Amino acid sequence: MSSISSIWRHPIKALGREELASVALKAGQSMPWDRVWALAHEASKATKGEWARCGNFNRAAGVPSLMAITAQLNEDSQEITLRHPERPDLTFKPNDAPQALIDWATPLVPSGRAQPSQLMRLDNHGYPDSAYPSISLANAASHKAIEQHMGRDLSIHRWRSNIWVDGESPWAEFDWIGKDIAIGDAILHVKEAATRCMSTAANPETGKRDADTLGALEHFGHQEFSVLAEVIQDGTIAIGDSVQVL
Repeated sequence: MSSISSIWRHPIKALGREELASVALKAGQSMPWDRVWALAHEASKATKGEWARCGNFNRAAGVPSLMAITAQLNEDSQEITLRHPERPDLTFKPNDAPQALIDWATPLVPSGRAQPSQLMRLDNHGYPDSAYPSISLANAASHKAIEQHMGRDLSIHRWRSNIWVDGESPWAEFDWIGKDIAIGDAILHVKEAATRCMSTAANPETGKRDADTLGALEHFGHQEFSVLAEVIQDGTIAIGDSVQVL
């Protein structure tokens, strides 16, 4: 039987990752504190209070160095600590000091790219790569298939997924599309596969592009990795919980 091997959230879209032992999911909402904030660039068309496509924000597809950020969120104080190998640690409250993030991230963005401009927040929905509040589920066996094809180890953080599942065969997650999945006390409905971009080419340790991940996916006949799901029944999930297709 398949089970959860790890759970991750990304408080600020494309700027850091954080591991969780468990999390309480709510129907109709994204993972709590996942991609609640997003750093819009100077060419962004995003509107406050509304979901916007990923191209409106600074992210690793255009700025690979952002992939090397890690994050730690204090939920009570809503204070975040960001770390990057080329920047001093930053601890700040996004709602109170958005300029602190803009100033910290700007040196990581090449001069030829749209520069950080505004920090946005969208509760409950957040800024996933879907117009609906989604949670991403990734299959560890599919990641392993990519590693074997490329002949090298790859960090799972290239995919920036929320829930990692062990015990499935490679690409079995695509068979979940259109079905419900029970995890812990929660039930999710899997809607679609996640099409991937150049973000995945960046190394999460260095922030440098060093792997043709899109070419590897193409070898398997597609450009997708992981699936996107909606929570349809409240519940708490934890590492080690079983994952069952209903």
